Amino acid sequence: MSEKEFINPIDPDKITENPGTLPYAHHTGSAMVKPEDRGKLKGLALSAMEHQTDMQMDQIYEQMKLLSDQANRLQDRKRISEYIYQAEMRFQPLINHTYYLYEKENGLYFLSLIGPNDWGRSGEKFNYIATTKLLADHTWDVLDKSQEL
Repeated sequence: MSEKEFINPIDPDKITENPGTLPYAHHTGSAMVKPEDRGKLKGLALSAMEHQTDMQMDQIYEQMKLLSDQANRLQDRKRISEYIYQAEMRFQPLINHTYYLYEKENGLYFLSLIGPNDWGRSGEKFNYIATTKLLADHTWDVLDKSQEL
């Protein structure tokens, strides 16, 4: 018997020496290779990016709000300190003591040791401006203020 030449029935373009480098499964037992849904991946990435930037924008907004509140308190403190230094004082204010600023009917300010609810029967009615405290650096801390201010 003569040996016949073996002819492989599989197309040579469909086989390889290194099947692990193929971009598809090369036999039925291979791991399944699924193409990635690039639209889905981009959508998830976009959603994550939007969530992250929204969180950071909220943090910046809160910081801006805090700074705005601090600036408003500082403006109030400055304005009330100006009123106090224009006010009539019949005593020497002491550091770390609480004082009350009022406005008389004639528009002049005065600093008092008497709180707005402590006037008793005297019947004195003054326009309450603020409750303040003299600090060690001779600036005034505003503890409470009138809603009208």
